[in-house]
Amino acid sequence: MLITDTKAIVTGGASGLGEATARAFRDSGAQVTIFDRDAERAATVAAEIGAGFAVVDVTDEASVAAGVAQASAEMGRINACVNCAGIATGEKTFGRNGPHALDSFQRTISINLIGSFNVLRLAANEMAKNEPNEDGERGVIINTASIAAFDGQKGQAAYAASKAGIAGLSLPVARDLASIGVRIMAIAPGIFLTPMLESLGEEIISGLSADVTFPKRLGKPCEYARLAQFIVETPYLNGEVIRIDGALRMQ
Repeated sequence: MLITDTKAIVTGGASGLGEATARAFRDSGAQVTIFDRDAERAATVAAEIGAGFAVVDVTDEASVAAGVAQASAEMGRINACVNCAGIATGEKTFGRNGPHALDSFQRTISINLIGSFNVLRLAANEMAKNEPNEDGERGVIINTASIAAFDGQKGQAAYAASKAGIAGLSLPVARDLASIGVRIMAIAPGIFLTPMLESLGEEIISGLSADVTFPKRLGKPCEYARLAQFIVETPYLNGEVIRIDGALRMQ
């Protein structure tokens, strides 16, 4: 699929990895609709890059359905979906305050895993209406996992479980969607320099960078975006998870 023929929805597109992806896709000639709960920030980013936006809660079926319908109407169709919306939860299974709160575990799974599935299933439903290209392809879906899916640290039970679920979705969903010509991939980022991490300060960032094998720095959101674009443009990539982490293996 050519990036210039791409009509993409990007969840969490108002900040971090999602914003970087939305900007990179637009710079390369794709049409983009940003899905985000932050209406003000989404409107700002959309205006800056010439994209559309919809205020969407990925955990809510009606909200996502309305966003997909809007995006399809405005762009003419949807043939790419990049799921970047998510949260990070830090809480031990048992700690000084007792057992892990069940509601925080459920919320993490709901947003990161169920939210991604909610969007991808409705996006795939829309992609099924597309005319196939010469490969028979009608669309591509990219989910955001994490290296925590494979070597999660203490305090990451909820986050790691949600991201392991994303990784586990890739192959069965690829098999499910093969009949309609829709591919699915997952990207598993290491530690990336997003606004949340920037707020931690230079000392903490330097400490985190030291653990990376090479290069000795945090990932740049534009590197995630370039990988997402490569996946869109490479039709033989399907049903797999790609780590992008500078060879970091978390302790």
